[in-house]
Amino acid sequence: MAELRTEEEQVEALKRWWKENGLSLIAGVVIAGAGVLGWNAWQGYQENQATAASMRYQQLINLTAGNDLDEAQLPQARALVEEIVDAHGKTLYADLARLVDARLAVTQGDLAGARDRLQALADADSGGYVGGLARLRLARLLVADNDAEAALTALESGVPEALAAQRAEVRGDALHALERREDAAAAWREALALAEANDQPLYGVQLKLDNLGLEQQVLDS
Repeated sequence: MAELRTEEEQVEALKRWWKENGLSLIAGVVIAGAGVLGWNAWQGYQENQATAASMRYQQLINLTAGNDLDEAQLPQARALVEEIVDAHGKTLYADLARLVDARLAVTQGDLAGARDRLQALADADSGGYVGGLARLRLARLLVADNDAEAALTALESGVPEALAAQRAEVRGDALHALERREDAAAAWREALALAEANDQPLYGVQLKLDNLGLEQQVLDS
């Protein structure tokens, strides 16, 4: 009888626990299931968003592949940039679209607008690869705009090591614009050495050195 009572008490205890906790348990299972489904849905949404951003960015690249855009293409390109940034603002595609937007500003002769766009992107992704690209393009733009000192300042920080060779090249360009020929040559040699060490193609730098003529002057002296 004692064993029977113990068994009955256990059954009763289970009944009571189920009565008190059954609904919450069911709710927990439902919530957990919904969580799994929600996570899967979120993952699917993210993948769809990434695909959409990639497609829009590819359209932008195809549209802006040439250096010259006609009056109809330029508004289309700008609209694509805005769409990518608005809909996918926290993705890599949005940052790349911002780089394209800066180039579009240059083609329109809006150098101040291009500088602002590049500076904002460089500040937002300080030390990142895209931010480094923005900083390099900003420095090139400053050299072209006869502000080589500002270009050197822009290159002092915020360019990752993966872009060290390109940084050295642009630094050489800025120094050459300041008529510091030997410093420019040293920077370009550094750029070539870094490119070779990292197995990166770097076109035109050797030609800049050859045109500088310092190597021939050393041989003739």
